[in-house]
Amino acid sequence: MLLVQFLTESQERRVGILHDNIIRVINGYATTLDLARAAIACGTGLAQLADTSAGLESFHYDDVASSGRILPPLDHPDAAHCYVTGTGLTHLGSADTRDAMHKKIGGDVETLSDSMKMFRMGVEGGKPASGTPGVQPEWFYKGDGSILRATGQDLDMPDFSLDGGEEPEIAGLYLIGDDGQPYRLGFAIGNEFSDHVTERQNYLYLAHSKLRNCGVGPALLVGDLPAHVAGTSRILDKEGKVRWEKAFVSGEQNMSHTIENLEYHHFKYGLFNRPGDVHIHFFGTATLSFADSVRVEAGESFEVESPAFGPALRNRLAVHATEFAKVKTL
Repeated sequence: MLLVQFLTESQERRVGILHDNIIRVINGYATTLDLARAAIACGTGLAQLADTSAGLESFHYDDVASSGRILPPLDHPDAAHCYVTGTGLTHLGSADTRDAMHKKIGGDVETLSDSMKMFRMGVEGGKPASGTPGVQPEWFYKGDGSILRATGQDLDMPDFSLDGGEEPEIAGLYLIGDDGQPYRLGFAIGNEFSDHVTERQNYLYLAHSKLRNCGVGPALLVGDLPAHVAGTSRILDKEGKVRWEKAFVSGEQNMSHTIENLEYHHFKYGLFNRPGDVHIHFFGTATLSFADSVRVEAGESFEVESPAFGPALRNRLAVHATEFAKVKTL
């Protein structure tokens, strides 16, 4: 099942089930968050509640998307109660990339870079038995709910950025129940979007490089993530023509960590189990246009597509001016 959040022409929020090009509105719930809270309270599955609550009202997805009314598939009315985070060095990549990576991490561990050491640790200990913790992944913070961008919205890059590059990824979408229990609603495709030039200057700049917008959606895939996810990442020029394109893969079959292990190492921290909070957590990628020496310019667009997640995620790159942040003494 795919769920979509959107606005009507009168700017009222709706959540609905997407099938092909038709969004069937779910009655009684204006948002995915409302629906998820009700499912927890009723002790029922999200898909079951959505299906039994769906009515006759429907909208054409293309009409809603073309008018810019698609919303991220999960958000919170108070952006401060939505955490956007992620894990990296989790993917094995294509067969060729995988073979090259295993050659890089072979031999004496002391000769490896910190990144390769972390990757090797994941390969060796990222898939423990269910219910037991494996090795910790790389972890990063991206921001709160204010950085979420729906399909059709611009990804705003601050003018001090050295790069604005896509990262096609799968994100897990979560709600913390009233008892502090994390509930996974499902998954969505995303563009994690980072400043790779800044990160490459020094790996200790990773935290800076991640504080950017990100694209999520348009649909939430309810249920478990397929073991193998295939998709395509594209860069479109200002005229809408493809100037770079590459396939990407995800899912546990193509990862060095299990989803359960990545979730454990995020939600093991008490501050991430605050009742009512929403979490958007990216699981990493192995495909970047930056790795092919592509520099994306303002006005060009990103497209991330995977059939399992319905319509593609499309966002244009924009640049916004910033001012020197000078602190005043009180």
